[in-house]
Amino acid sequence: MLAYVIRRLWQMIPTMLGVILLIFFLFNWVGGDPAYILAGKMSSPEQIENIRKQLGTDQPYYIQLWIFIKQILTFDYGASWSTGELVSQILATRLGPSLTLLIPLTILQTLISILLALAVAAIRGSLADRMVMMLCTIGMSISILVYIIVFQYFFSYKLGWFPVQGWSDDFTENLFKYALLPIIIMLVVSISPTLRLYRSFVLDEINQDYIRTARAKGVGERRILGVHVLRNASIPIITDVMSALPALLIGAFLIERFFGIPGIGREIIIAVERSDFPVIKAITVYVAAATMFFNLIADLIYKAVDPRVQLK
Repeated sequence: MLAYVIRRLWQMIPTMLGVILLIFFLFNWVGGDPAYILAGKMSSPEQIENIRKQLGTDQPYYIQLWIFIKQILTFDYGASWSTGELVSQILATRLGPSLTLLIPLTILQTLISILLALAVAAIRGSLADRMVMMLCTIGMSISILVYIIVFQYFFSYKLGWFPVQGWSDDFTENLFKYALLPIIIMLVVSISPTLRLYRSFVLDEINQDYIRTARAKGVGERRILGVHVLRNASIPIITDVMSALPALLIGAFLIERFFGIPGIGREIIIAVERSDFPVIKAITVYVAAATMFFNLIADLIYKAVDPRVQLK
């Protein structure tokens, strides 16, 4: 296994280089000249040229690329073009609120979806199964904006159970006061597609020959679902969960914006509005690296869950 991990880490290097080149050329060729954006409409050519010198965009492309690579290797992306705050400081202060929202959400969403998928699969084809799938379809067809507006109006304005906006320095207060309603909203939104997906994983395993053999041997239905089916259906479930984990680094855009949560998602929206390329580049690189890392972790979990999996 150690040789496999080392080989996968080695393979990440050329992949990461490709990502770096793609990010660099997209931002420098497609993104336009940030000096024009930062200078504003009422600016002279001298002011624009001065801004280019301050940003370093007047340098040849190969020098800018080398500077970008050094920034990645040293984890120092310089300062934000719009606020002057260090990019590393922005990421360090904004990541915590996003993780406060998304880590509990991921855990609750996965556990609830698995339990509901097993329960619905046990009564597959029944009226209750059809009703649950119909409710999931209805839930998926409603925009998250509708959920945000309705939940804020009903639970915050009418009942006064949750604050509409706010954030503090206390983790417990943030989790159980300010983040609770956003977590509930995102959980309601995410349960429907996740439940439908996990139900299909479970049903694929229920129809396998080994399940019929287990029933023929007199194994109880609960043990079949909770042990045999769940263990084999966990492979695609792990894939789904691990592929979603890199999204933790980019936050929840709409939720953070509507609830005034100072997370990564809201920071990305602000950076895009201001063409703050250092912030966007840093987050893009980190998400790409996290995606490759979590794919490696997923492969190792496959082996732990199913010994038949061969790591090659």
